[in-house]
Order: sequence, then structure tokens, then C-alpha cells
Amino acid sequence: MNKLFYYNILFSLFTSIGLYAQSDILVGDTILSYPFLNDQSGGLFLNTPSNFQDTIIYDAKLNQYFIQDKIGRLDVGFPIIMDFEDFQLFNSNKSISNYWKTRSNEKVKSNNSSFGLPRLYVPGKAFDKIFGGNAVDIRPQGSSELIFGVKINKLENPALPEEQRKTTSFDFQEKIQMNVIGKIGDKLKLTTNFNTESTFDFENQMKLEYTGYEDDIIKKIEVGNVSLPLNGTLITGSQSLFGLKTQLQFGRTTITGILSQQKSTTSEVEVTGGAQTSEFDIYADQYESNKHYFLCHYFKDNYDEALSNLPFVNSVVNITNIEVWVTNKTGATVDTRNIVSFLDLGETTGNIYNTFFTNSLGGNFPDNLQANDMFESLTNQFSGIRDINEVNNIFSSVTGLNFLNGQDYEKLERARKLSESEYTLNSQLGYISLNQALNNDEVLAVAFQYTVGGQTFQVGELTSTGPNAPDALILKLLKGTNFSPNLPNWDLMMKNIYALGAYQMSRDGFILDVIYENTEESGAATNYIGEGDIEGVPLIKVLNLDNLNQQLDNQSDGVFDFIENITARSSSGRVIFPVREPFGSYLANQFNDPVLVDKYCYMALYDSTITIAQQYPELNKFRLTGSYQSSSGSEIRLNAMNVPEGSVTVTAGSQKLVENQDYTVDYMLGRVTIINEGILSSGIPIKISLENNSMFGIQNKTLVGIHADYEINEDFLLGATILNLTERPYTQKINTGEEPISNTIWGIDGNYQTETPWLTRLVDKIPFIETKEKSR
Repeated sequence: MNKLFYYNILFSLFTSIGLYAQSDILVGDTILSYPFLNDQSGGLFLNTPSNFQDTIIYDAKLNQYFIQDKIGRLDVGFPIIMDFEDFQLFNSNKSISNYWKTRSNEKVKSNNSSFGLPRLYVPGKAFDKIFGGNAVDIRPQGSSELIFGVKINKLENPALPEEQRKTTSFDFQEKIQMNVIGKIGDKLKLTTNFNTESTFDFENQMKLEYTGYEDDIIKKIEVGNVSLPLNGTLITGSQSLFGLKTQLQFGRTTITGILSQQKSTTSEVEVTGGAQTSEFDIYADQYESNKHYFLCHYFKDNYDEALSNLPFVNSVVNITNIEVWVTNKTGATVDTRNIVSFLDLGETTGNIYNTFFTNSLGGNFPDNLQANDMFESLTNQFSGIRDINEVNNIFSSVTGLNFLNGQDYEKLERARKLSESEYTLNSQLGYISLNQALNNDEVLAVAFQYTVGGQTFQVGELTSTGPNAPDALILKLLKGTNFSPNLPNWDLMMKNIYALGAYQMSRDGFILDVIYENTEESGAATNYIGEGDIEGVPLIKVLNLDNLNQQLDNQSDGVFDFIENITARSSSGRVIFPVREPFGSYLANQFNDPVLVDKYCYMALYDSTITIAQQYPELNKFRLTGSYQSSSGSEIRLNAMNVPEGSVTVTAGSQKLVENQDYTVDYMLGRVTIINEGILSSGIPIKISLENNSMFGIQNKTLVGIHADYEINEDFLLGATILNLTERPYTQKINTGEEPISNTIWGIDGNYQTETPWLTRLVDKIPFIETKEKSR
């Protein structure tokens, strides 16, 4: 009796959750198994056949019960014989089993999960009090896909050994898209999403969130991808962090604290067919500064007009000779001279800064003798400046001249002349691009010759025609030690060239688009502006980047016009806008409404320093996005420096390669060299995964902060914030400009708003005006 009792208790439990495919009945000391004794349907089991029945017959003489299975009229198996006491216990256990099975089906049906996972209930008042309920609900959604095949490459190349001419590899493509929402009660919630096809890693987010009730002290605790938006405009907080965030409430006071950290990022590099494909995403304020300069204001003023009808360059100028001089910080003694460079040298009417010293001669082109009289005055009245030691004394001795060193002129002892390999010249558009950016205390000066219609013009003195050493050369000043937006040579620095970090990029695999972050309306990034005269027009067309098709015919095709040395430079991976101020004055000319000009145009980017311009984040919403292919050959760049040793994994197809046997790694410079020629010749895609610690200047960033709000009433709110940002290097050796910091910022803010009915009534009294909204 005891064995039958305990057996049937287990039998009821397991059959209620659908684990038994058959029923076992204990009769005496024998266990008989019958497949259809109980209704086993759904889940892993088939439904009970409709023609299956079991009949129960009571024999009053023997006081026994006979249970016989039947399929139609045919008996199945031997009957089960029980006395009254066993049958009563069996019938009771069967009723309990059916009850639990019914309750289980009700819970599955009430669950809205895609996979039908039942809710779990944890008993106890303590659990309910902490999490706001006893239910544990997990709702996964998503899909997974696995595609696999075999790739056989056969290359009849006599230079290869016979065994390397035919390669076989497996091709696996795994795609997973999963979203999971888990809840414990009403307070604890876990949300996570994972997609192998996502472009960026930050798109896969995870957050564990605890939300208290209205009268709880703990309002919210978040772990994972968190944000700290603040009400103030000076301390704006951050929108993309990974760490811990807490929010507590004490009466009218709300306190928010955050602790976040970012250490490293994982990236992948893929090479297919010998070409390395990379993506880029650059904001408008990330132009390449202190590297690209117009040679004078004439070329700056005519830049937009010269490129208005691409691919034809509307320029009558051809620069035939140029010498570029910079501050000598290398200690070189070859190709060095004393120089004195002047801001207004060779400038035409309207571009002369110091009119007290320089008078216009009315020439239309920059020139020493035809544009203004500065060169003649320097060589005649101030010929003593050839002695580099007397330059300052000569100019300071002239009463009322106000000719300042560092502003109007610069003198350099033993200045270094750059070789032709250290810069690039655009002879038609009149600008140079330096290979290395200049520091704030460095000077840049030039002398050049050019022709217009067969006539030769010259600005500055060339070494071949100027005085011999040690006499100083007179040059045109492009950048001085006092380089600020208040001086006219600030406009000579080009702010329309962006570096993509590519080398030897290919035109065929190049994709570029200009997008705008419309955070006020839709919150999405679009490749057009939805207002004004350019509503719906792609930005690459608005900014003169799409006027031609692939055959360079005058027909827009929605694709970036890749014109070598005009809109792009493949050797160094640069994108060049054919307009001087693409997001400033040029974009402003596309609008007739000054309100839209103030809303969209980023004027501060061009008339201020980068530091000042970045104080207007509401205008820095234009981005250059796309991808490019660059030739790699056997050497593959990882786009990272100081890669941790052992973190690089290289695979060819599905085969994992062996370091120092198939490839070598330069962890310092971030380069992988494939030394197995058979892999390169086979054309198998090569994928390299690595852990990149070089992001954000090889720094470990930690942000700790606290923000408090005190609600005086529903209209008046006071707040206070204190944040600390710490950057700690991973190594003891750091580069200049990447020093570790620990900065703390604090401030207070207030917000008051209320309705003003008197203002509404006052506006209503104006004729022909009737307000419909309340004034606040």
C-alpha cells in the first residue's frame, strides 16, 4: 500500500507536466505499463487516438475492479485488476493528476511569450515585498539561422606546388537575432538584445533595471548600458555609458548617482580578394586642422567658383615652382635658411590687413610687384631686415607703424625647407597639404611662382633667385605663432578636408554619405534636411558632392563623385569638399530663411577654434559615414596601436591560422603579415579579430558623479551636479597629449516655469491675432 501511494504521488506530478509517455500501475508487486491509460497529449507526445477507450467493470462477487483498454471493440493487453481500496486510491491520484495538468495548461495559455514559457511563482511575502510580486516572467523573441557549405578553389598556377593549387574549406554563416525581456514582479526587469548582423557593437545592449514604487526610497537601480542626461546646458552629462546608476528619493529631493567605466573594444578586420574593407563615421568638427593651407587669399576666394562645374576645374593658374619653410625642430643643417615672412606679402586689394604699411597697386593676381608695395618697401626702405638679428629693432623704430612680431610678420633662424615628399601641392587650386600637422608654436611660410596666360607671377623669394646666405629670405606667411580667428590668415587654413585613416583606398569600393542627426523631431539620422528650399534633397548633392555619374557625365546618380585630387585623395585617404565651408556659409546660401540658417548651419566651425566650436553640440549634427576598400597585399593594418599580445586571431575561411607559421603580428604598430603564400593566392577571405585598447587615446576612462534635484513645487526645481572623469593609462609610457587626467566639474541649476494668462490676454488685444495656446 505504501509503495503504491508514493508511486502514484510521483506519477501524478510527472504526468501533470507531461514527462511520461506511458502510465505505470502497481498491482501487488508487479508494475504494469499501459501507453494510453491517461490522456498524454501536447508537448512531446501525440494526442490520444479518438477511438481509444478504457472501460471499468466492477465484479460484485469478487469485490474487484477490472480496467480494460479497447481500440474500438478490440481489447488491448491484459486487464488491470484492483480491489476496492486500490481502485479508490488510483482514482484519487488520477483526479489530482488531471487537476494539476489543467492548471499547468491554463498558465501556458495565459503566457504571451513567443516560446510559451510559463510564468514561475515564488511563494513568500518577503519576495513580494522586495520585487513587487511573486511572478517570474521570461519572454524571449528572435531567430537564428545557420548556413553551411563547402568551398573548393582550384587555381592552375604553375608557380604554386601541386598541393596548394586546390584548397577546400567549409563556409559557415551564423545569424542570430535575439531579444529577451525578463521580469521579476513589477520592479526588476532585464532587457537584452543581440544581433550578429549589427554594424556596431554598442547596438547590442543589456540593462538590468530595478524600479521602485512611488513611495519607495529606491526609485531606480540600473546596471549595464546606462545614461546620465542632465537638465543644465553647461553640464550636459552623457548618453552612452556602461556601469551602475542609482536614483534615490527622500521627500522632495531626488539623488542620482552613476559609476561607469570603459576599458577596451573588440574589433574585426576582414580582407577579401586582397582588399581591406573598413568603415568610417566622422563628425563635421573632425576636419584635419593645421595641415592644409591656401597659398594666399586669391585661391581661397576663388575655390568654390573653380570647382562649381566638376570635373572641369575653372582655374587659369598653374603653379610651377614652390618652396615651403617651417620651424626647424629637427636640428637639420641641410636646406636651412634665415627667413622673414609677412602676412600681407603679395595680397591683392581687399585682402591687405595692415594698410598703414602696405598700399594696394591694383593688381588682380598675387604678386610681389603688382599686387601691393610691401615687397618693394622691404627691399628698399627696410633692407636691413636681411640681418635676422635686426628685424625687430628696425620695425619697432618706426613711429606709429604698429608692425607686430607673431602677427604681421615672423622671423626664423635656420628655418627648414621641406622636401617635395613632405607635402602635396595642388597647382591649379593653389593649396598645399602637409604630411605632418603643425604645432601651435610652429611657423609656416612659402614662396612660389605661377603662370596665368603665359605671364609669370611670383610671391616671396625663392632660393634660386633670392639673396645668398646668411641674408634672410622674404616669404609669404601662412601660419604664425599667433594663429587665431582674429587674423586673416586663419581663413587660409582649410577646414573642408577629412582624414578617413585609409591608405591606398580604391575608388571602386568607396561609399560616402552625409547624414544629419535630427534629434529634435524623429531622433533618427537622415541623409537630407526636411525643411526649407532643400527639403528632401540628399546632402551629398546639396554640398556639391554628387553632380556626376560613374562616367563623369553631368548627371547626378546619388553616389559620391570620386575625383582624384579634387574630391578625394586615395593615397592618403582624404575626402575633400569642393566648397570651402560646407557646413557654414555654403550651406547658409541654400536657405532663404534666416531661422533655418541659425538652426542648421555650423558657423562657429569656421570662424572659431575647434575648442570654441565644440561648445555648440546642438549644431554638430552632420556626419560623414561610409566604407572604403584599401589594398593590403600580404600586410594588413589593424587600425590600432599597442594591441595586447595574444589577442589577435586570424582565420582563413573556417581554418584558424597559426601565428609565426602562417602569419606574424607587429603588436606595437598594429600590423599582421601573412607569410603563407598559398593562403594569399587562394583568394579565401581572411578575418582578423583583436582586442583594441587604443580607442580614446589608450586610456581607461572612469566617470563617477552625483546629481540632486529638489522640487520646491511642481513649477520650481533646483539642482546640483558634481562629476569626476578619470583617465588612467594602461602603460607607464604615454604620448604627449595623452597624459592621464582627473577632472572634477560641479555646478547648480534651476528651472522655473508657470502659466501667464495676462500675457495671453495682452496678445489677444493685438488686431488680427488670436492666441490658441497658453503662455508660459
